[in-house]
Amino acid sequence: MTVYLRSLETAVPPTILVQPEARAVFAAQPGLTRLGSRLVNTCFDSAAIDTRHTAVQELTTDSRAQDPQFFDPATGLLLSPSTKVRNDIFATEATKLFIEAAQNALDACQGIDPLDVTHLITVSCTGFFNPGPDYKIVRALGLNPAVQRYHLGFMGCYAAFPALRAAKSFCEADPGAVVLVVCAELCSLHVRTSNDPDTIMGSALFADGAAAAVITARDIPGEPALLQLDHFETVLTPVGEESMAWNIGDEGFEMVLGNYVPHIIDDHIIGALDPLLSRDSSLHGLPYRDIRHWAIHPGGRSILDKVQSRLELSDEQLIPARETLRNFGNMSSATVLFVIRHILDLPAAPGGPDGADAAVRPGEERICSMAFGPGLTVETALFTRLAAPRPAGAAAATPGALAGKPAEQPVAAQA
Repeated sequence: MTVYLRSLETAVPPTILVQPEARAVFAAQPGLTRLGSRLVNTCFDSAAIDTRHTAVQELTTDSRAQDPQFFDPATGLLLSPSTKVRNDIFATEATKLFIEAAQNALDACQGIDPLDVTHLITVSCTGFFNPGPDYKIVRALGLNPAVQRYHLGFMGCYAAFPALRAAKSFCEADPGAVVLVVCAELCSLHVRTSNDPDTIMGSALFADGAAAAVITARDIPGEPALLQLDHFETVLTPVGEESMAWNIGDEGFEMVLGNYVPHIIDDHIIGALDPLLSRDSSLHGLPYRDIRHWAIHPGGRSILDKVQSRLELSDEQLIPARETLRNFGNMSSATVLFVIRHILDLPAAPGGPDGADAAVRPGEERICSMAFGPGLTVETALFTRLAAPRPAGAAAATPGALAGKPAEQPVAAQA
């Protein structure tokens, strides 16, 4: 049975972080050692990020919050709210992003009514509350109260793939199933000032965003599918358990992102891809660059550099990942879906199929995708791109701003 992704839409909060301005604020914090100050400047400048989005609205230069909790513009100080304060904001602000992205995905799938949704999968690792985002989406969008609801929590940056894999399994078990997958992350709630290199790196990379997809095996006349979901695989690298982690602290969640992670990926990426590509005989023995599209989770610039070098991919094949990183930062689980959305919006490649695409029908193109997370876990996926890109100017929620919500002034800090 063939399972299709019928829509994929994104949403971001309106408050924008400008990287050089955020760097200046972090570098000016009291308590930084000389090494800490040097690390702040190096990490922010080398991140290959221009802008990010945050749900913490008080992080604007013109903020007039009566009782600031994250950033005091009067003194320029970054504050340290408790985990409870951060999580309370998550419950309010993440709900908005979950609902916005889910609504966008359903609106973009004209052949599906909200009451057609049989399964709902929500994903997040940046906060907890109950009744959770799955419940909030059901109520806000008018889904059937009997919809089967699942939440994948605290898995990290790779969690979109277990969600899509579960959606595919539901559809294979029930040909009439319609699965709504929604990932939303508020990573900026948990970054802070520190001399710790991992904390500094997190402050330079992480951001907020959401993405949602409609998955089904149903035939919907007149509604072209975007992707065919072909195969998924999971690999644990033999080393790296201590190099990437996500823990709960008293002042927010704490990221462990060791500088050895890119080297682990460099050493083990070939082995991580083998189980996936062996599922398709048309890919056996092909150079990696012959797979036309690569949707790589941009965990950081150095990770993308290692992937590109090891797989000998072209600069063009890394554009979707690098542009996502540049414009949005690392939004944990939602990020790889932004990269896939970027690929879907690309014009069709000129000429006929070649390489890996020779095994698919005219107009179809292969996408190989990877995401990395704690463990060190490598999730991989193989898709076939089916539909033509969205027409220019089409009314849809594209990455960049929430529909109907103008962006605020760029901010000078994050917390």
